[in-house]
Amino acid sequence: MAEELLLDTTLTKAEQYRQLLPQIEALTTGEPDLIANLANTAAALRQAFGFFWVGFYLVKDDELVLGPFQGPIACTRIRKGKGVCGSSWAQAATLLVPDVEQFPGHIACSSESKSEIVVPVLKDGVVVAVLDVDSDQLNDFDHADQQALEHLMKLAATWF
Repeated sequence: MAEELLLDTTLTKAEQYRQLLPQIEALTTGEPDLIANLANTAAALRQAFGFFWVGFYLVKDDELVLGPFQGPIACTRIRKGKGVCGSSWAQAATLLVPDVEQFPGHIACSSESKSEIVVPVLKDGVVVAVLDVDSDQLNDFDHADQQALEHLMKLAATWF
């Protein structure tokens, strides 16, 4: 696949994901390098939807460590159970947060982040990373995001 995304912004969000996910799969298929695949996935999601911040945190020992991302600088390390990312890791579950200010223990890497979705990457039932997507708009994520991103993180699990 050429390093160009075909995007139709007139489609619904769910339709845009249905258009984008096969392109990410094509872009990553046959590429054995984890970092390259995570980087292109973060870039594709940000390019397609204009999210404020998109990136991965990788589980290393007892912390999440910043991996490939697109957006402003970010928190480098997050403890298990801390903030939205650490809580998603601890629960091995997707967390959709309409207003980050209302999330107990939210870690404010940027004051511009208003809503967030974090999706764990599960390899053999163990969280190996999380995808973190932030918006500068309140309540910007919904079931369409959750469904598509969970599907995408099943693909991402094959890269580990």
